[in-house]
Amino acid sequence: MTRLLLASASPARRATLLAAGIDPLVAVSSVDEVAVLEAARARFGDLDPADAVLVLAQAKVEDVARSLADGDLTERLGLDADDADDELLLLGCDSMLELDGEILGKPLDADDAVARWRAMRGRRGVLHTGHWLVDERTSGEGGAGTGGTLGATSSTVVHFADLSDSEIAAYVRTGEPLAVAGAFTVDGLGGPFVERIEGDHHGVVGLSLPLLRELLGEIDVTIPSLWRDHA
Repeated sequence: MTRLLLASASPARRATLLAAGIDPLVAVSSVDEVAVLEAARARFGDLDPADAVLVLAQAKVEDVARSLADGDLTERLGLDADDADDELLLLGCDSMLELDGEILGKPLDADDAVARWRAMRGRRGVLHTGHWLVDERTSGEGGAGTGGTLGATSSTVVHFADLSDSEIAAYVRTGEPLAVAGAFTVDGLGGPFVERIEGDHHGVVGLSLPLLRELLGEIDVTIPSLWRDHA
């Protein structure tokens, strides 16, 4: 049985997969995101926002892949002995908002979230979500695994409402903006503050289902084959 392992702690990403019929395993990476980006810039120079999220998505999923290779499967994933033979596809994701060429991840604190929204209100930004897929299925004779490792970025234009200071303060007090890239959600309390989007709605949530389908297709895996009720 092939299962998808999501290398992300995001409840929204897991919920997106569940709504699409995929019940993922979840393993959170321990990568230092700042260090990863600094290393990438030292090697490649300045990164476009679309490339930065892809670098982080790859780093996260490869960190989890190393944990699997070290034999930490049962502990990290909470699998029992009956699940040990599952064939795994690993997916890492990372999201950032681009505003005036600046890359914005999660706010540092409430004051930072307020400042972000004062800069964002009445304007538009681009939400970039990097996806990196690693095929850990058995390869060779009798195995379907390709050993493939590939990725791509979903980029969606987000138009923000012109919030009042009191609306910003109330939203930040909920704590939601502190936990998400760009300090907003489109599928939660922040939904009324996003006037419209140009692109994939799921990419703004944090995981583009159409892009995932394309990546899976590159390694000859279909979405229906991952549905939890697939026979």
